[in-house]
Amino acid sequence: MSAKPTGRLVHREDGLYLMLNRLFNAPIEQVWASLTRPAELEKWIGTYSGSPATGAVKFKMTAEPDAKWEYVSIRECQAPHRFNGDFGEGEDSWRALFHLVEGDGMTNLTFGQRLRSASEAATVGPGWDYYLDRLVASRAGLPLPEWNHYYPAHAQFYKDLIVPVRTA
Repeated sequence: MSAKPTGRLVHREDGLYLMLNRLFNAPIEQVWASLTRPAELEKWIGTYSGSPATGAVKFKMTAEPDAKWEYVSIRECQAPHRFNGDFGEGEDSWRALFHLVEGDGMTNLTFGQRLRSASEAATVGPGWDYYLDRLVASRAGLPLPEWNHYYPAHAQFYKDLIVPVRTA
């Protein structure tokens, strides 16, 4: 797998987001399952416990040895098209979203994380390129990529991203 940075900055109603896309040769329901079922999530990023129907679960990144369980408040979940949630608590919390769109047997995933400042992209961006490439590899039955191909290699790309001008 060829590691390359893919993110862009976008203003949304609630702030500045780092957005990334991946395209899958699969039906939307299969890609949704890779993003929402604990056994499928564990193949590339983490797992969760609890019932999403309650509006909250606990999530743990299994690919990071020192990761701790984080509370996730589910703000929106419209299977199999969109998810929006707040991860963690207090100053360490972060918001993530994903949207799925299917056409011609392909599913496009758009993933985003809200940033506190554009400078966060230098560390957040390489991480999401890494994890989304892990998702691609796990779905394709390929070896998972290595972190050292992403960071610090992608950091400069993300430092150089231009913050788009807000339009009214």
